[in-house]
Amino acid sequence: MELNPNPVAPANGAAFRLHDIVPTHLAIRAMRDNGYKNAAYALAELMDNAVQAGARHVELLAAERTEKVQHRQRARLQQVAVLDDGCGMDAATLRLALQFGNGTRLDPGQHDGIGRFGMGLPSASISQCTRVDVWSWQDGPESALHTFLDLDDVAAGRLVEVPAPTPRPIPDLWRAATDAWGETGTLVVWSNLDRMTWRSAKALFDNSAFVVGRMYRKFLHEGRVSIRFCKFDFDHPAEPGEERYMLPNDPGYLMENTSTPAPFDSEPMFRLHSGNWDTQVRFRGELHPITIRFSVAKEEARLGQRNAGSTQHGKHAAKNVGVSIVRAGRELELDPSWLVGYDPRERWWGVEISFPPGLDELFGVTNNKQSARNLHLITDDEMFEGGEYDAEEAELLGADGDPRYVVREISDRIMDNLRTMRELIRRQGENDERAAKRRERHDTSLRPDSPEQHATNVVRQRAEMEGVESESDRQEDEPAEQRVAALADLLKQEADMPAPYARELAAEIVDAGLKFEFVNTRFESPAFFSVERRGGVLLVKLNTTHPAYRHLVETLEKDTSESGEGELRRRLESARDGLRL
Repeated sequence: MELNPNPVAPANGAAFRLHDIVPTHLAIRAMRDNGYKNAAYALAELMDNAVQAGARHVELLAAERTEKVQHRQRARLQQVAVLDDGCGMDAATLRLALQFGNGTRLDPGQHDGIGRFGMGLPSASISQCTRVDVWSWQDGPESALHTFLDLDDVAAGRLVEVPAPTPRPIPDLWRAATDAWGETGTLVVWSNLDRMTWRSAKALFDNSAFVVGRMYRKFLHEGRVSIRFCKFDFDHPAEPGEERYMLPNDPGYLMENTSTPAPFDSEPMFRLHSGNWDTQVRFRGELHPITIRFSVAKEEARLGQRNAGSTQHGKHAAKNVGVSIVRAGRELELDPSWLVGYDPRERWWGVEISFPPGLDELFGVTNNKQSARNLHLITDDEMFEGGEYDAEEAELLGADGDPRYVVREISDRIMDNLRTMRELIRRQGENDERAAKRRERHDTSLRPDSPEQHATNVVRQRAEMEGVESESDRQEDEPAEQRVAALADLLKQEADMPAPYARELAAEIVDAGLKFEFVNTRFESPAFFSVERRGGVLLVKLNTTHPAYRHLVETLEKDTSESGEGELRRRLESARDGLRL
């Protein structure tokens, strides 16, 4: 049977040729569901283009109008735009930029920056709206060229190719909203926002600032680009609106001056962990660098809080869990496959993997730059057919350039470091619990009738009566800061006390004028206790390995509020035995 080669019209009126592999209107409809997680990731594609074009300043512009929604007046987004001061595009490049799967970075020799796949601008735009307009200029905004994509025109068959760019003035709406117009640059405008989840400018910024700040943290932190958010009234664009600059959001918490809540906005919340890895991988005949950085929370970020996770910085960290995968300085995703269930302590470590675009195929980078499919926690079942590690088979995979070999090596290194970091975090928590108990005991020592206070009074009275000055008395003549530092150092060494607690406790002891303080510690000696002098204070160390400690001290410190009469009797008998020991 001979098929009619002429164009046919589907029910909606759009024309396509019978032998087209994919009818244009159907392809565009499918591309709208291209997997962008939300508007922030779609906007990031436009910002990628700006950074690739050498922009030093990028603006996210949001035009909104007050509308009546369910009997209430609410601000609603009308249009969203991204403006940059990059190098701009000529007519040929501009037209190319709105083609799907085309672009100026498709040649392997140009895989050296954020861009590459030729899908970003059109694909990201139609995921959020039905019309995208682009103006670009290379000799002042007055010389701007314009072209567009309109999905309604595509569906109706009125638009079958990207319109040739033509000179067209930038609309007054955008000229009035901002004065950040460079001699070169590009303006991308989204209209008919039918798929944008965030309907107000505030929601757009609050949600995108966290994600975009994380994606471009390296560019923002190093001052290579600034990103400003501006919202304004759609009907009165010249009136002053609201503006905010995006701050770096570092999931490894090693940067200063970030979006992390105080006190860790101006200083790192984590410290660099050992095990960092810098290596090179040979792929397609060339060597490419891979860097892995590990970080773990500082003690002061977690300790001294009843629940550090409920603090503002703890909540911030809870939204940054996973392994950060960074390509060409820009984050693709936070990979959650490395997490252990829902353990709130997972927020207190950070891992960052960095690699160049030359390894895109090796790691399976998706064309929307939201993930690296091959780069994840890999198991023996995934790597070997038998599900068990085979050194010989692994060596063959490496020799064949199989990506599983590289991914497995990365996976093993990350897991080895995660084990040590998780153990460190666990010990931090135990130290915190011990320090909290130590705090309770110290609070009792500050009471006027406490043994420590009573002994201090007796010693001072005796010194006055006998006129004898001891070594600890002479140390009290030293500057208070010197005494606190010396005592804090002793508390850290002898009581395994975290630095923040040791410092705080030492300061309170010195300030209260106490001569004695008790700590529980472990030392190899048959003695039940020993005494050490530092900063004018006699530190009485109780040996936790001594039987008397277990029978006497621990017994007397246990909570008896819910104990029955028999349990109380057993505890008293244990305490008596401990005293005899």
